[in-house]
This record gives sequence, C-alpha cells and structure tokens, in this order.
Amino acid sequence: MSTSSAPLPHRSVANIRSPSGSGRHHPSQHHQQQGTGPSTPHRPVPSSFGSPSGLRADEEIIIIELGTRKIQVGFSGDAAPRGCVWFGPDQQRRAGDFRDWQADYRFDWKAADAGGFWSRDHELWSYDVRGADLGLVGDKLEKALREAFTKYLLIDSRPRRMVWIIPSTLPVPLLSTALDSIFSRFQPPTISLLSSSLSLAVGAGVRSALVVDLGWNETTVTSVYEYREVSTRRSIRGGKMLVEQTHKLLAKHILESQEGSGDSGEHFVSFEECSDITARMVWCKPRQNLGSGQPTSDTLTTVKEQDEGENEDPVVDDEPGAGSTEPQRPGAIAIPLRSCSPPKLLELPFDSLSEPCESAFFDTQYSLSSFDDHELPVHLLIYHSLLQLPLDVRALCMSRIIFTGGCAGVLGLRARIFDEVSHLIQERGWDPVQGKAVHQFLTNPKLKQKRGRKSTSHSGHGGDEEHDDEEQDDVWHDAANTIPEVDMIEEQVKRGTDNRPRVQGQMRAVESLGTWGGASLATHLKAPAVAVIDRELWLLHGAAGASKAGEVDQKAQRQSLGPGGLMRVSVAGSSWTLGVWGTN
Repeated sequence: MSTSSAPLPHRSVANIRSPSGSGRHHPSQHHQQQGTGPSTPHRPVPSSFGSPSGLRADEEIIIIELGTRKIQVGFSGDAAPRGCVWFGPDQQRRAGDFRDWQADYRFDWKAADAGGFWSRDHELWSYDVRGADLGLVGDKLEKALREAFTKYLLIDSRPRRMVWIIPSTLPVPLLSTALDSIFSRFQPPTISLLSSSLSLAVGAGVRSALVVDLGWNETTVTSVYEYREVSTRRSIRGGKMLVEQTHKLLAKHILESQEGSGDSGEHFVSFEECSDITARMVWCKPRQNLGSGQPTSDTLTTVKEQDEGENEDPVVDDEPGAGSTEPQRPGAIAIPLRSCSPPKLLELPFDSLSEPCESAFFDTQYSLSSFDDHELPVHLLIYHSLLQLPLDVRALCMSRIIFTGGCAGVLGLRARIFDEVSHLIQERGWDPVQGKAVHQFLTNPKLKQKRGRKSTSHSGHGGDEEHDDEEQDDVWHDAANTIPEVDMIEEQVKRGTDNRPRVQGQMRAVESLGTWGGASLATHLKAPAVAVIDRELWLLHGAAGASKAGEVDQKAQRQSLGPGGLMRVSVAGSSWTLGVWGTN
C-alpha cells in the first residue's frame, strides 16, 4: 500500500481559517486559499500619485507665449509666467560642447558677425520667410520648450493641453512649422491659439482697446472692438531698429576716439552688450512745445513765493541757469565697453542717448510724404489707425490705448507717443484730407460770409414758422418738455444693468496685466478659443485641412468645459479653423 506524498492538512498554511464565530467572508480569504502563503491584500494605487509631476496633470493647462526673442511659460490660473527662456547662440551648441564652462573661453561674436548673424542668432524667427530655415525654427522652439519644462515647470513628458499666445500677424509657414514640431515631439492632445492683442485687452479688463505693440521686428497697432480685431496696421520701426541706431551712435563715438580709423559699417560691439546698453541707458525726449515757455493772455504769470523780509524787487536772471532750482543735466557719461578690442571706457553726452529713440520711432525732421506705408513713424501710425475706424469704434478705442512690447519700457517713450498723437488730433482733427488746398478752402472769407448769411436766414424763418404753428389753436403744444409715462418693465430692466456712462471720445492710456496674464485669466475662466487644433487632425491634414473662420459652426464647437473637456472639439468629422492666422 503506497503512501501519498501530499502534505498533511494540518501542516498546510493555506488551510488556516478564521474563527468560525465571525460569520464574515473577507476578500483576502479567497486569495489565501489559492496561494501558498500569506500575502498582503492588493490595494490599487491611483496613477495620479505615481509621480509628483502628475498630481495635477488632468486640470493643468500649459500657457506659452511665443515671441521673436523669448518664450514665457506657465500654468493656467497663475498671475505671472513661471519662467522665461531667451534665444541666443548658446542654444545652438552641439551635444558635448562644454566650452562655456572653461575659464579662458570667450564667444567670438565677430565670427558670427562676419556671417551676417549679429542679431539673427538671438531671434526665433523673422516675419520675412524668404530663404528662412524652417527646420531650424522648429528645433529652436523644441529646445527652448524642453528647457522651460524641466527648469521652471518641473513636469514630465506627459501629454498636456497647450494654449499659445501669438501675434495675429504671424505668417502661416512659421505657424505650421511650430505646430508640426510641437505635435510630433510633445504630443499635446489640443493646442488653442489666442491672439496677443485680445489677451492684452482681457488683462486690462476692457472689451475695446487700441493695442500698440512696440515689438522687436515691427510696431503693430491693432484695434479691438468687443473682443474682435477690426483693423491692424504695421510699421518696421521696432526694437531691432532701436538697437541698430544705438550701435550707430556708439560706433560714431568710437571712431571719433580712434581718430577716424575703421569702417563705419562694421560692428564694433557685440549684440548682447549693445542690447544691454539700449535697455539701460537709452531714453526718449519729451515733446517740445514751442509756445509753452511764453505766457498767453488767458493765463497768469507764475510768481515765486518769498518771505516778507526779503527784497521785493524781482530778480532777473540774465544768464541761463543762474539761480535756477532745476537740477543740471549731466554733461557726459562713461560707458564701459568690454566686447570691443581692446576694451575701453567710452564717454559721450547724455543728451545723445536720446537720438536713437528719436530716429527709430519718430523722425520728426522729415515730412509725411517722405515715408512709405510700411515705415510710418509710430505717432502717425496710431493717428491713421484711429482715423480709418468708424466713429463709435474710434470713440471707444482712443480712450483705451494699451502700450506693450519690449520697447514700451524705454524711459519717456510712451508719454512722448501719447503727446504726439494728442497734438495731431488737436491740430488736424479727424479730417482725412490734408494739404494747402484744404487750408485755403477753410480760410476763404467768401465762404465764411455765405455760411453766416445762410445761418441767419434759417434762424429767422424757423422762429416765425414755430410761432405761427403755436398760435394756430388755443392749446399750447410742448412735446419736447412733456413728461413721458413710466413703464414698469423698463424700470425693472434698468435696475439690473450698469447705467454708468462709458468713457469715450477722449485720449486715455490704460494699464494691463500683460499678454500672458490676460490669457491665463481667460483660460482659467474656461473661455473657449476660436482656433482649437486637434493633434490627430493636424497630423492627418496639416494646415490644408483648416476651414475658413466663417465656415465653422461655433455652436457645434461648444462642448463641456469641465476639467476633462476644456476647449476640446470632437475629432470625428468636425471642422476646425486657424482663425485670423489662416488669412496671413
């Protein structure tokens, strides 16, 4: 009789049972019956707690502001961006190039200048796409975003929805290149496009505004009416021209100190140093009022207050500046130049530092006929933008002027532009026709006499007719002063509305939270964007699959705006559009 090799029942751990008096069946008992030993019950761990970067991945939306020289990134709902990445030659190093960390290494900017890359290496793109390397643009954007994600946002490579803030004048080839690069390398499910001017208006808390963007490549004046861009005008005068004018000023003084040796067309300092001097030292002169120094007949002369014991005879200062309490302007300042060879200390007058701003943005020494449409001075560009608007749109936009851009921080520039535009409005009015013939027509004495006769004749006849009509019957009719009847429904409607009059028809500048702050606010409030691009549709069709803005049904695009469906369109058979960017 053979014996079985199976273990005895009382020696098997799997047969251990709970006390019979419990009367309950635990889920762990089933696993213990089938296993060979005791084990910890399985507790499912949520995937959102797998890594610290995934705690808020479902509701986080990354907002990216794309500029010519920098990008700003952050999360939706934040008041300011988390980080800013500037473009420069250091981003174009090859893998394993650690020369920047060597003690004796110095970037040879003259070699880059010889190839025509004095300022081009510091730009992401140029609006002139003729001969542009679009593949290099995509690589620059990808590297900058990876640096921003890992350095400032501290997030992993999980796909997240993105919102881009880009100017409405961005060409389609550049936009298509950027979308191809991001969709293929970061895999976001959707990318929403927001206009920089509309985001700036949202950040200022206004529905209508005149946005003056003093950017790097150009100055753009955009009229926004009820959150819609109605007109856009551009000029090539921007930060790039300001830096070039500053370099011309420095080169002129360097050549004077070197007794004229050298070529005035070459670059004497690096782009980084010239840009730093422009941001720190360049300022703008206020507008010169020719008649402001002389008192008019309508105003009183200003008298200085003095004690009774002092001499009451007025003191006349024959020499300019004698006895003046105003601080004297510094005669000259010293600027250390370290990028030139050899390094030197350049001394130049303080007033000369206002010449680059005068030449780059105003050029008041030239007449209007000497400028083309693409190179108008900034104050004329703003005036012509307001002039072509309808009357009601102009009244709202001129009272909500917003200055933005990198050059808006130049000392005194915004006040100078505002004063120049106000002077043009007072001098010319809103008449689009200007010239000597118009002035002669308005000052013709014969026309003034005819107008005076017509006005007196109409007033005389009108008074007699009204008097005759009133005396036709014995009842006095005064319809203009009749008290209207009270409508209860209209009174209830007026109680729930804001009856405060809107400010319009006067020049006024307003402040804003900024382009990025306005876009963060709009996205946090779950406002749907017009241009929402799905990754699958873009990779399938590209820019050719976009429809025109008027062909897209906006009602069909309105979906749930909860945490899982913010600004998401249905993929199956839905039409999408690039908005205003599809017309560039």
